[in-house]
Amino acid sequence: MMNKPDRSRPCILAGVAFAAMIACTAQSASAHEANKRIADADALATTDSTSRPAPQSTRRSVARAEKGPYYVDFRARTAASWGHAFVWYGKTSEKAVEVAGLTPAGDTLAYVLGHLTFVPSETGASYGDLDPEYLTASYRVYLNEADARRVFAYIKKLQANSPVWNAETMNCTGFIGDIAEFMGLEVPNRWQRPENFVNRLKAINGGRQMVRLSAE
Repeated sequence: MMNKPDRSRPCILAGVAFAAMIACTAQSASAHEANKRIADADALATTDSTSRPAPQSTRRSVARAEKGPYYVDFRARTAASWGHAFVWYGKTSEKAVEVAGLTPAGDTLAYVLGHLTFVPSETGASYGDLDPEYLTASYRVYLNEADARRVFAYIKKLQANSPVWNAETMNCTGFIGDIAEFMGLEVPNRWQRPENFVNRLKAINGGRQMVRLSAE
């Protein structure tokens, strides 16, 4: 989750007051959601971030050229306040999906305090991350096996090295922006709504579907 860009400190204070009054159930995972790693096949199918379908005669060759066996899906969803940005990643032939994102650990109090200071974080699945009805934006890119191995290892490392959350400095868009940057994608301004960030990420990269990392 993230707060509004730091263009107006009064807005931040107002956001804190508002957040204190709402039931921010979307900030942390329930025990059920935190351990859930199998997404419905229909949900996975809806996130192939393709643009207008290619003509029938060329669709098969386009798919071969642009899709790899592994993927990272940059996603945004609704939440009780500002929204949340996170990634799905895994293998295209499997239903299993890994989820990584940066949220405050705990309930509403942790979220409110996170607008003022650093609070402990969670970096796995949070409530709503696997529910397609909450999805507001998605940008999926594909990788070959060697590149996927490097990217997935980076995501795990980023999770292990992100112990705190703060609305202004260490937040969800910054987290997935680091992943996009590691993959060699152009990264937009991170201080914007998660939905806008993901849509802008897709736009400035021309909607490209296949990512190839540079040599180590």
